[in-house]
Amino acid sequence: MIRCIAFLFMVWFQMTPLNAQPYEPAFQPDEMEDRPAGPPNEVLVLGTPHLRGLPDSFQPNMVRPIVENLANWSPDFIAIENTSGLRCAAMKQMPSRFDQSTVSRWCYDTSAAEAAAGLNVFEATAQIEDRLEGREGDFSAEDRRRNALLFLAAGEPGSALVQWLYLPEKERIASDGLTDELVSELERSRTYQNEVNLIAAPVAVRASLERLWSVDAQDFYAGKGDGDDKAYAAAITAAWDNPAGEKRSEKDEALKSALGEPGGFLDLYRAFNAPEYADLTYASDFGAALVESSPGRYGRRYVSYWETRNLRMVANMREVLGRSPGSKMLAIVGVSHKGYYEAYLSQMRDVELIDVLPMLSE
Repeated sequence: MIRCIAFLFMVWFQMTPLNAQPYEPAFQPDEMEDRPAGPPNEVLVLGTPHLRGLPDSFQPNMVRPIVENLANWSPDFIAIENTSGLRCAAMKQMPSRFDQSTVSRWCYDTSAAEAAAGLNVFEATAQIEDRLEGREGDFSAEDRRRNALLFLAAGEPGSALVQWLYLPEKERIASDGLTDELVSELERSRTYQNEVNLIAAPVAVRASLERLWSVDAQDFYAGKGDGDDKAYAAAITAAWDNPAGEKRSEKDEALKSALGEPGGFLDLYRAFNAPEYADLTYASDFGAALVESSPGRYGRRYVSYWETRNLRMVANMREVLGRSPGSKMLAIVGVSHKGYYEAYLSQMRDVELIDVLPMLSE
């Protein structure tokens, strides 16, 4: 018996190195030197503050140089941080998983547009895709109004605004299925203080694109685990209280306080898109959450949510690029996502990242 135990211990000892190294996969796509046939897909990631959260010194005309420079880059696709109508329709079918407040936060209310179009989200999505794919020449004003309605019914208000912006002012009327209520909504959306309406949609029109691509992903388990929201919030808030977080807050406040000064808006964007800002964001937020030691391991649950969301967003972008290999994509996303976007995209053999900083000048 003693000999048997000694033999088993010897086998285990030989199979378990004293200084075992972490396993490293042999397959490393980002280290390969092969190239795709034809031009690569180019992706330019613009990390942005959420414009609705900027101080009163922000004025919509401040975005003009960014819009012009991005449009001159001539993207073929524009990815935005919106949840698609199709994903939202699925979320609405699972009330046990997604309560009404969650759906309202992330999803556009399609009810008025669905009633006006006589179509549900799925039917409207199919119709607008057919219309865009089968177009011959420019759309008429009647076509544009119908396209806007279909995009609203499909849960894609950003793309509806693109169609609306193409119309001359005299053609922005309640017709071709659009009601007075929907026209008022589209008119108001032209000046909404967010990056989709003030940057993405105008760039799309200047670049002769017909739509935006909603790539956000909120249709999954949120990572809170035991459902104790107070404990979760307390743990994450405590993790955020760290020197890197203090440094980031001071930096952000200084940039925002100078927003009304000449060049202040572009200074903010240049700082947010500088390589070192992604490291600061990680250290102040996700890296700090990973090491917090609450019994519920809420920090790790939070990072699981964040990484899952970003992986799915990038996967959605990759799917869109597959529609036309060799294309150029502009991705406009909240600045905390930028580092993750670029880290995941850089592993892909058919994607070449483009530096956004040269675009952030007068």
